[in-house]
Amino acid sequence: MQFSDPANAAVFEEYRARHRQENERLGGMAPSEVGAKRDEFLLPVGEDAAWFLHALILARRPGRILELGTSYGYSTLFLASAARDCGAKVVTVDLDGTKQAYAADRLTKAGLADCVEFRCGDAIAVVDADPGPFDFVLLDIWKDLYVAGFEAVYPKLSEEAIVASDNMVQPVGARENARALREAIRSKPDMQTTLLPIGQGIELSVKWSAGNASL
Repeated sequence: MQFSDPANAAVFEEYRARHRQENERLGGMAPSEVGAKRDEFLLPVGEDAAWFLHALILARRPGRILELGTSYGYSTLFLASAARDCGAKVVTVDLDGTKQAYAADRLTKAGLADCVEFRCGDAIAVVDADPGPFDFVLLDIWKDLYVAGFEAVYPKLSEEAIVASDNMVQPVGARENARALREAIRSKPDMQTTLLPIGQGIELSVKWSAGNASL
């Protein structure tokens, strides 16, 4: 797959090149060094997952999209591109202002800045302060915050809202938090959820009630 917009495609190629270079660096680093420098790397959802999310947004046409975990803006590019095509808006949250500044620069270069609202701060606090609702959520913050992030978002989900949670299979070190998130989602009587073998594992959850005949 590829972006039809040349500006989107050009920025994506920049991300691709950076990711290739970073993978080469990672290959020559000790595990302890990788952990110490993880904030320097993209750590992207990957192309398969990104295109899946892009297609899902185009299919469902949500009005308001929330991304918890901007990082350097790799996934934000895909969310914003799809949002523009269906008239939606992306609210993206990250604690690191330096990363968000990089992401904002890339999104501006891609011609998508008008589709994105960048909010820098604690993800839970930002969600708590927002009245909602959210129609589509990408949960991709540090994994020990997954349950707290979901619990903050849950009361503000619109009917038939989608929550996509990344890293549910890989890395192995995140699996304990991934299992806790799945339990938290399954404890909600109006949430339907399933694990998809896409990218590093995506948990796809939908707010659904028995009285909703459209699903």
